[in-house]
Amino acid sequence: MKSEVEARPVSHARGRRLGAFVFLSPGLTYLVVLLLVPLALVLSYTVFQRGRFGGVVYEFTTENFTRLIDPLYLSVLGGSLKIAGLTTLLALLLGYPTAYLIAQLPRKWKTVALVMVVLPFWTNFIIRMYAWIILLSGPGLVNSLLGTELELLYKEGTIVVGLLYSYLPLMVLPLYAAIEKLDPQLREASANLGASGFTTFRKVTLPLTVPGVLTGCLFVFVPSFGNFVIPEILGGGKTLMAGNVIRNEFLKARDWPFASTVTLALIAVLVLLLLAQAWAARRA
Repeated sequence: MKSEVEARPVSHARGRRLGAFVFLSPGLTYLVVLLLVPLALVLSYTVFQRGRFGGVVYEFTTENFTRLIDPLYLSVLGGSLKIAGLTTLLALLLGYPTAYLIAQLPRKWKTVALVMVVLPFWTNFIIRMYAWIILLSGPGLVNSLLGTELELLYKEGTIVVGLLYSYLPLMVLPLYAAIEKLDPQLREASANLGASGFTTFRKVTLPLTVPGVLTGCLFVFVPSFGNFVIPEILGGGKTLMAGNVIRNEFLKARDWPFASTVTLALIAVLVLLLLAQAWAARRA
């Protein structure tokens, strides 16, 4: 009898592990087949040579890493960091007040406001970018309203506007989730103790929503850093970002080893950002 009682928890534990494996296997298969295997293949190309007519020659070399530290490519990576960082900062400055105001709305209007935030995602991405060309072109709507003939297209600032427009909802949503979870009694207690609205925000609301801030910044920075469509359309190809270099090296120059090396550099930057975000979240 005692052995039967001892065997029962063991069988239950095995059943739970088996059930967990069954439920996790589709997701794990997806990650391995469509993420880890292609990623390992791309990273393996970094130590091989480009073929005479493109492709990969499986002869070991470190030339790709030497090319990566060329000032030209370092300036492209630096410019990508600058544009993505500026986009993230502007998204935070615009997204936090937006998320805060949405969180203060009556419940029936919160859903409407959130739908309005994500509404641009219901339209094709390329169509939205070409709509910005119509708005910012010489005879476009913006110049017509201002009564000017400013050259607004194909500039670095135009790229930032396009990235900000595209990824601002990715900042608003996690900030809204963080603000919505706040206990209103904390702010009431701060006000009852004589703190001003700004002091309450600085010492209560903002510290408690730091995880949402970090998540939103990560959600905006990562796609902005690797984007190549917006610099191509709104920037006219004049401003190269890391994503443009990777696209050009893969599809135009057919230099897959060097394109893989640039990809590795982007992955390294993003991994560092993820580690920094995790560390800051734990500190917060």
